[in-house]
Order: sequence, then C-alpha cells, then structure tokens
Amino acid sequence: MHSFSLATRIYMGENSLSSVLKDSRKVFIVTDKFMHTSGKVKYITDYLDSIGAQNQIFSDVHPDPDVDTVVAGIKALIEFGADSMVALGGGSAIDTAKAIRYFYHLQNKEQKKECLFVVMPTTSGTGSEVSSYAVITDTRKQIKYPLDDEGLLPDVAILDAHLVLTVPPKVTADTGVDVLTHAIEAFVSVNHSDFSDAMAEKAIKLICRYLYRAYTKPDDLEARQYVHDAATMAGVAFNNAGLGMNHAMAHALGAKFHIPHGRACGIFLPYVMNYNAGCSSSLSPTAERYAEIAAILNLDKSGVRQGALSAIRAVRNLLNKLQIPSSIKEAGIDRREFEGMLESMVDAAIADGTMATTPEKCNKEQMTLLFRAVYNGSL
Repeated sequence: MHSFSLATRIYMGENSLSSVLKDSRKVFIVTDKFMHTSGKVKYITDYLDSIGAQNQIFSDVHPDPDVDTVVAGIKALIEFGADSMVALGGGSAIDTAKAIRYFYHLQNKEQKKECLFVVMPTTSGTGSEVSSYAVITDTRKQIKYPLDDEGLLPDVAILDAHLVLTVPPKVTADTGVDVLTHAIEAFVSVNHSDFSDAMAEKAIKLICRYLYRAYTKPDDLEARQYVHDAATMAGVAFNNAGLGMNHAMAHALGAKFHIPHGRACGIFLPYVMNYNAGCSSSLSPTAERYAEIAAILNLDKSGVRQGALSAIRAVRNLLNKLQIPSSIKEAGIDRREFEGMLESMVDAAIADGTMATTPEKCNKEQMTLLFRAVYNGSL
C-alpha cells in the first residue's frame, strides 16, 4: 500500500506574506542571529508593523540545533502567547521552530492553543518546509535525535526567491545538490509512487536546468525561484517516498568530519547511483529507474545500462561544474583520519533510518568497500 500526503499549503513568489499573516495579531519569529542583526528579519516585522501586529524575535538558533535551544524557545513562546509562529532561515532555524511548536502543542493539548506555523526558507535545499522530520542534538550525550511525526509539518510554506538572492555561490551549490539527491533518492526509493515520482521528476528537471545558472548568476531571480520551487518539490517527494543509502553515508561522513550536508551528498551521489544500478557488476532493477531519469533529461537511453550510465554521467558533469569534490580525499580529509573513523561511519550508515527505503541492500563489507571507493575517487 502506498500513501501520499501534502499537508502544507504552499505560496510562491512575493506578496505571499500579506495573504498568510493578514489575520495574525501576535507573531513569534524563530530565526538565527545573522538574520536578526543583518535586518533580514525586517522582511516580516515591517509587514507586521504595518498591520499593527505584535512580534517577538527568538534568534538563538545555531547550526545543529540542540535541546536547550528548543526548551528556551518553548518557554519564550509560552510567555509571549502567540497566535502564529514564523520560521525564517535555513534547515537549522526550521528544525528548531518545528521542535518548539511540536512540544508547545503537546504541553498545551488540553487548552487547545493553536499556533499557525509558517516557514520561510532562506536557502534552497533542505525541503524541511514540507517534511515531517527534524533533527535535534543532545549536546550532553552527543547524540542527534531524528524526530519524525506528522505534527512537525508546517501549516504554510512561503517560497520567495527574494529571500535567497544573497546566498553565496558555494552555499547555492551545496544546497542545490542536496535537492538533486533528495529527488533522485526519492525516485528510486522502494516506497516511491506515481505521486512522489511526479514531484521528484520535476525537481530533477528544474535542478539540472537552473541550478548552474543560479550558481553563476546569483541575481537571476527566475533561476533562483525555479531552484527554490524544486527544493520544496523534492522535499514533498522524499517526505512521502523516503531517501536511501546516499543520505545514510552523507550523514555518517558529515557527523565525523563536519562537511556541509549537501556537499557530502554530492560527493557520494555518482558512486551510490553506480552501486544501486549495478553498472560495475550485473544490472539491478534500480538501473531501470536511473534509465528513466536519463529519459526525463533527454539523454542517451539506447538501453538500460546506457541510460543508467548517462544519468550518472550527467550528474557527475553537473557536480564538476558546481565544484563539488569528486572524492572524500579531494574534500581535504586525511587518509589516516578517514581510516580511523571508517568502521564507526560504516556502522552509523548501516543503522541510519534512511536505509529502510534504499533500493539495493548493502552489508557492512560492501559499505566499507564503497566508502573506500569514494575516498579514492574510483567508481
């Protein structure tokens, strides 16, 4: 049995804020210190001032949001008593806001205090604005808790490319590659459906057509909006279909060596596609899915093997143009440090929740070989 859910209402383009918050009177804004001190939060507060609505800014968000930050946010939200909450920022701000709102609602179940939850992403990558996932860190135990519950889904997402125009090219590349990985993994996931495929296919098309343009021409509003839309489409796809081994390996590498998540995904992507398709051994059923991606992109698809290889080659070419490292070694990681962490990374990847929907199974020995292949840069 398959199911498909899209509980979040999506608004695209400028002037969306006035449609969403026109009836709000007390708005709690969750963001990071840069968004606050740079004045970018005025995008929201200026509008709220114009309609006479109160606001409170909670800007204690930092990368890898932790339990203490969430607790402080819940306390501030309770004291302020908001009718609406807006998350402005990237994945960290959105995950923090998700956890704050989720546990706030749990605490106030009996009073039935509803709080409209609006997300305004300022990067085009995580898809967090339409996903039921959030990751919160317990700094004392040094554990990351992956939260997964429908109650984490935002009520509204506002996709306005004006909010991402100043994102640096390197971040544009990293986050855009995360989008491509979300879409490809959702497309080949064991839980894919016609509905998730539709979102994944469109996201792949848009990223392959517009990401490099947004990377080289940061002020190209059209390219930025298409990439921004693709990020959300890919988020819808993977929220319904799941991800796979690519994210499992990227999570493990990022946790040990603190490589930006999207860049880590990009490093692994051609190798995982090659492994899943069986291009170096015997073709797997997943090779047909990659051949379909080749067809989506109008690439050479004279046969399943050729189609899968064409899709892998196209991905690799895009990654090269975006200056994503082609191996773990090229990312600057010392071989001895890598080997010292290898066993724990393999164990973490095997145990990662995304492995539940990966299309081709992988045991510890195969995972170890694959990690080493990616380190050396050999498909």
